[in-house]
Amino acid sequence: MTAARQLAFTVLREIDKGAFADVALERNIGKFDLAPADRRLATELIYGSVRRQRTLDALIDQLGKRRAAQQPADLRRVLHLGFYQLRYLDHVPDHAVVDTTVTLAKQQRLGKLSGVVNGMLRQYIRLQAAGDPLQLPVDSTQALGVLHSYPDWIVQIWQLLLPTDEIASLCDWFNQTPKIDLRVNRLRATVEQVSAALTDHGLTVKPHATLPDAIRVVGSVGNVRQLPGYDEGWWIVQDGSAQLVSYLVDPQPGETIIDACGAPGGKTTHLAEMMGDDCRVLGCDRTSSRLNKIRQNAKRLQLNSIETVMGDSREHPEFKGIADRVLLDVPCSGLGTLHRHADARWRQTPDSIAGLTTLQRELLEAAVDWVKPDGVLVYSTCTLHPDENQNLIQGFLHDHPDWQIQPPNKESPVAPFVSEQGWATVWPHKQDMDGFFMVKLQRSTAQ
Repeated sequence: MTAARQLAFTVLREIDKGAFADVALERNIGKFDLAPADRRLATELIYGSVRRQRTLDALIDQLGKRRAAQQPADLRRVLHLGFYQLRYLDHVPDHAVVDTTVTLAKQQRLGKLSGVVNGMLRQYIRLQAAGDPLQLPVDSTQALGVLHSYPDWIVQIWQLLLPTDEIASLCDWFNQTPKIDLRVNRLRATVEQVSAALTDHGLTVKPHATLPDAIRVVGSVGNVRQLPGYDEGWWIVQDGSAQLVSYLVDPQPGETIIDACGAPGGKTTHLAEMMGDDCRVLGCDRTSSRLNKIRQNAKRLQLNSIETVMGDSREHPEFKGIADRVLLDVPCSGLGTLHRHADARWRQTPDSIAGLTTLQRELLEAAVDWVKPDGVLVYSTCTLHPDENQNLIQGFLHDHPDWQIQPPNKESPVAPFVSEQGWATVWPHKQDMDGFFMVKLQRSTAQ
């Protein structure tokens, strides 16, 4: 257990210096000789402490003699790990949490400050016996932000979009460990075949409620590359929300499809599978390394209809009027996948959103020229910010009266998520999938 905490501390230090959480963990995990259980513990401590840092800082502010921002950086990290275990984990006894956290403080040469760690953690345990020790601000936005650990501006966005009694549920959902969905490659296997193989492997699986090719794996999975059917191309990891996007595109055999921002290839390959690999799918991205991920996934899934095209999708004049369907899954703030990217809630800002919306509108303006006169374009994001979603689409339609929203047919898996306006939104706390927005656009036939 001590080594797991040392790894967690090392990664948290790198994150505080600007590293992405998943990159820092991957870079350091091989340096520690950890059993699988300790690897899982270290991963939980890292991602959990990053997600919950506002709550953990509030505890330091409340119980310490100095506020969290004024504490030595290493002491703050050690306290984060200790408070996270006491507040959010129940499989480690309180006394063990105190002992291992104090030991970690000593290993980081914090000297007398290890006594501060001991005192603050024991004070939390004493207060916890009488109820929740965390004191919340009076302001409702700040209270939600402190309790669930989000910046106020994100809470304010959701307060505009959801009833008050749903906001806490959404915040709580994003603080849970991500679930893993698989998309079965219908050209290589069946849902029943993959489910049986995974069950025989010792995993618990269940079919998806609304998606015909999806399987949810319940509990810990381990290295997905070692699961049955990976090498054979039977399946690919893809959340159910992302699978919905391809159903909205609704590709037909023989068509030319452009996936404008295609890497790493989950939707690109899904589109090819849906057409029986009898099509032309152009998967685009700006960098060769990301395009290589599309090629790797296509090769493993044994798909031959996918071509990769490198370049900025705002600058492809050769695509003008060639596509039956275009998928524009734009770069976005990722506010629908905060559970998968522990540090995203702290990296994004209102200013970064403004920059993204400018890029998204530029991509949309370019991609509509690729569509044939009777073709369609699907715009999608994995965010829940209205400026990147419905506000952007409404602005586009205002400036382009020759385009309109085309809702999916009633039999489509997307239909249950469609609003009166015609776009679809997946709310995680309601549908238990990543947050997504998607809309199908088509030129108006009325001239």
